Amino acid sequence: MSSLFLFLVVLTALLGVCHGENSKDTYWLLRIKSKLVDPERVLENWSPAADICSWKGLTCSPDQIHVLGLNLSGSGLSGSIPNELQYLTSLQTLDLSLNSLTGPIPPELGQLQNLSILLLYSNYLSGKIPAEVGLLKNLQVLRIGDNMLSGEISPNICNLTELRVLGIAYCQLNGSIPIEIGNLKHLVSLDLQNNSLSGFIPEEIRGCKELQNFAASNNLLEGDIPPSMGSLKSLQILNLANNSISGTIPVSLSSLSNLTYFNLLGNRLRGNIPVEFNRLFQLEVLDLSRNNLSGTITLLNTQLKNLQALVLYDNALTGSIPSNFCLRNSNLQQLLLARNNLAGQFPMELQSCSSLLQLDLSDNNFGGELPSLLYELENLTDLLLNNNSFSGNLPPEIGNMSNLESLYLFANMITGRIPLEIGKLQRLRIIYLYDNQMSGRIPRELTNCSSLTEIDFFGNHFMGSIPETIGKLKNLALLHLRQNDLSGPIPPSLGYCRKLQLLALADNKLSGSLPLTFRFLSELRTITLYNNSLKGPLPSSLFLLKNLKIINFSHNRFSSSIYPLTGSNFLTALDLTNNSFSGPIPSRLALSRNLSRLRLAHNRLTGTISSEFSQLTELNFLDLSFNNLTGQALTQLSGCKKLEHLLLNNNQFTGTMPSWLGTLQELGELDFSSNNFHGTVPAELGKCSKLLKLSLHSNNLSGIIPKEIGNLTSLNVLNLQSNNFSGPIPSTIHQCKKLFELRLSENLLTGSIPDELGGLLELQVILDLSKNKLSGQIPSSLGNLMKLERLNLSSNQLQGEVPHSLGKLTSMHVLNLSNNHLQGRIPTTFSSFPLSSFMGNDDKLCGPPLVSCSESERQGKKRLSNSAVAGIIVAIVLTSTVICLVMLYIMLRIWCNWRNVSISTSDGGGGGGGPQHNNKREDQVRWAAFGYWKVASLALVPSQDKENSTSSCIFQLKVDKEAIENT
Repeated sequence: MSSLFLFLVVLTALLGVCHGENSKDTYWLLRIKSKLVDPERVLENWSPAADICSWKGLTCSPDQIHVLGLNLSGSGLSGSIPNELQYLTSLQTLDLSLNSLTGPIPPELGQLQNLSILLLYSNYLSGKIPAEVGLLKNLQVLRIGDNMLSGEISPNICNLTELRVLGIAYCQLNGSIPIEIGNLKHLVSLDLQNNSLSGFIPEEIRGCKELQNFAASNNLLEGDIPPSMGSLKSLQILNLANNSISGTIPVSLSSLSNLTYFNLLGNRLRGNIPVEFNRLFQLEVLDLSRNNLSGTITLLNTQLKNLQALVLYDNALTGSIPSNFCLRNSNLQQLLLARNNLAGQFPMELQSCSSLLQLDLSDNNFGGELPSLLYELENLTDLLLNNNSFSGNLPPEIGNMSNLESLYLFANMITGRIPLEIGKLQRLRIIYLYDNQMSGRIPRELTNCSSLTEIDFFGNHFMGSIPETIGKLKNLALLHLRQNDLSGPIPPSLGYCRKLQLLALADNKLSGSLPLTFRFLSELRTITLYNNSLKGPLPSSLFLLKNLKIINFSHNRFSSSIYPLTGSNFLTALDLTNNSFSGPIPSRLALSRNLSRLRLAHNRLTGTISSEFSQLTELNFLDLSFNNLTGQALTQLSGCKKLEHLLLNNNQFTGTMPSWLGTLQELGELDFSSNNFHGTVPAELGKCSKLLKLSLHSNNLSGIIPKEIGNLTSLNVLNLQSNNFSGPIPSTIHQCKKLFELRLSENLLTGSIPDELGGLLELQVILDLSKNKLSGQIPSSLGNLMKLERLNLSSNQLQGEVPHSLGKLTSMHVLNLSNNHLQGRIPTTFSSFPLSSFMGNDDKLCGPPLVSCSESERQGKKRLSNSAVAGIIVAIVLTSTVICLVMLYIMLRIWCNWRNVSISTSDGGGGGGGPQHNNKREDQVRWAAFGYWKVASLALVPSQDKENSTSSCIFQLKVDKEAIENT
């Protein structure tokens, strides 16, 4: 290669005899060619065999001796800029723009003292701007933008006093604008856009007296706009958009009488728009949007006769549009006033702006009815009146706006029907009427607007059926009819809108099944049909819709398999909640690797979760609750590391809770309730630091509640009720400071209630510890739970008094302390709770709603201890038994003695009727008295049985007969 190059040099020297002085340039140009990568062979004719002045891109002097220009713009060259360019000392123009050159700008270019034009823009050059560029004293045009240049703007550039054009836009420059910029007296164009320049705009820029174009948009400039810029009388373009410039707009800028383009959008300017701007008679575009400007609009299009675009959106302007804003011969084409605080009726003055193409009054406070004169603006292509308070009907005169392409009337208070004249708008592409109060049917005339691409009627009261002719809209890409009162079936012709990408028919009263023609909607990306009455099995042809990303058929009556909805591998969301789908979950869903939301709850799905689901690494919402799914849990989901919601409740899953749940760092909701899980809760679950809800109720879980539960510091809901947990309540729960619902009821928990629970100050919904085996006293710290609404400590073994601190819980409206061993006075603030809140506490609680404590105390004084009461009862029983035995003994003795007396009397009666008879009666009377006395004196007299005189009473007692008779 070196010998070949030596040969070319020798050949060039020999040819120099014939071609004169340009032989030196030929040598260096060939060196330059050897340094450049030329895939398009643009430099193919650079050969010593050809006249150098015929080489592509070269311009020679008239005498053919010197190369004055090198223009290789857009030649597809790559590589770095050759240093050998410094030896082309006669060069006046160097243009290497629009290539793929890399590396730095060679500082050797500072040797080209005759250079007047240097164009290196639109390459991939990097590094700093070499200070040697400041040596090019004759340079008039320097354009090196659209590269990857970095660093600051070298002040040496400001030594180029002949410079007229300086373009360093679209680079990565930082630092500030050099104050020496004022030295460039002949500068006409200064383009510094799209860099990272900061600092102030220097006052010295007033020295650029001939400046016509100053563009420094999309930087980090700050501070005020220098009032001295008002002295740049030649300025035609001033673009300082998208910086951080503050302060007010200097009135001095109204002196820029030649200004045609003025752009200050996206800054921090405040104050009023100077009324003096009405003197900028040449102004064609004024953009002051996205600032903090206030006050009223004082600009008048009657004075700014050349104004074509007035853009003032995103400010704080007030008042209304001036009454003399437009003239009939106005040139105004754009009036964009969105997102201000303008008010009043629709400005009738705008009807004079007959040249208007775009009118945007959205997001203001305009009100009243839309005047029919508005629709005389026949040239209008875009009408944006959304987010105001316009009312009334949509007038039929809208059909006169034959050039209308975009109609934005959403978020107003427009009522009535869509006029049939809407069908005249053949150029209409977008019609947004959502969030109004319109009613009636959607007219089939709308389907005559053959250019329509987007229809959005969400949130109105349209009724009836979707027009059967909807299929005429061949260009329709968006159809949004959600939240209306539409009924009837989905028209089959909708399937012929083959460009449809979004179909939203949710929240209506649609019925019937899905049309078979839906198989033609091959471009469909999103389909939402939820909250309707659609039914039947899904057409199998839906499997052909390969571009679907979002499907929501929830809350309908669809049945059979969900397999037809699994044809697209691009699915990101599938929601079929609340239908009657049956069969297994297709494993094919795992092919949709970007699936992030899968909701199949409240169906009749059976079978297990496919092992392929571990491939759904983007899944963050999985809801399979309320089905009939079975199987062991749940290694199939261990690869779904982005899960935020995992809802498997109300199924028939079995097995233990897997420890890999602790690896789900994004998990915010975990619900395994109402299944057949057993075993313990893995301690690893405490690593799910973002968990907000943990619900494991109604399973067969056992063991202790792991203390690691306290690591879930973001937890809002903890529900472990209806299991077999044992052991104490872990005191670490108090670390879950954000808990507002805590349910641990219906377990086998023991020990006392931790005092630390009183630190859960956000508890609001409920604290339920009922139906356990908790003992000890109720902690007074629970009185700190000022937000608590429901407290249930019933059916435990709690003792002691009810802490008076609980009486401070004024938010509580449900309380249950029943079936414990509590005693003492109930806080007076609990008097409004029912008796059932306190029953079953051994009758030791007092105070409303129970008996008053004073009565309870009186009863308490008479009341003995349990042991004393038991002793008394035993004594009473024994005494009663003795008395009964004694009474029985007395009765037996009385009966025996009476029998003896009767027999004795009859034996001694002999003859003698009268006296004997009298003696017998006396004896009977006497014995009657004797019987009474005997009972009273507990004395028993033996007697003979009348029928068996030989028998005698078992017990006998000698009695003094005489004493008895005397008695």
